[in-house]
Amino acid sequence: MIKNILQNINKSFDHRIRLGIMSILMVNDSVDFNRLKELLGVTDGNLASHIKALESEDYILITKQFVGKKPNTQYSATKIGKEAFKKHLDALEKLINT
Repeated sequence: MIKNILQNINKSFDHRIRLGIMSILMVNDSVDFNRLKELLGVTDGNLASHIKALESEDYILITKQFVGKKPNTQYSATKIGKEAFKKHLDALEKLINT
C-alpha cells in the first residue's frame, strides 16, 4: 500500500522552495518574481533556479512584459502543474493517514 502511495510523490516538489512556489501559484492567478521572493524569503538566484526546474517540467508558465518602462515577469501554474501538484498533495495526505 505505502509503495503505491510513494509512487505518486513527485520529486519535482521535494524541495521546500518548489513546494512554496507551487502553493502560492495554486491560490493566485499569477505572481511576479519580487512577490515570490518576498513571500518565500529567498535570494534571486535561489528562486530563479527553482523556477527554472519547475518550468522545465511545464509546471509553471512564465510571462514577461513591461509595466511602464520596467520589465515585469509573471509566473502562473499550468494545468499540468496544478494536476501534478494536487496528485502530490493527495499522496502526502494518504501517506500521513496510513
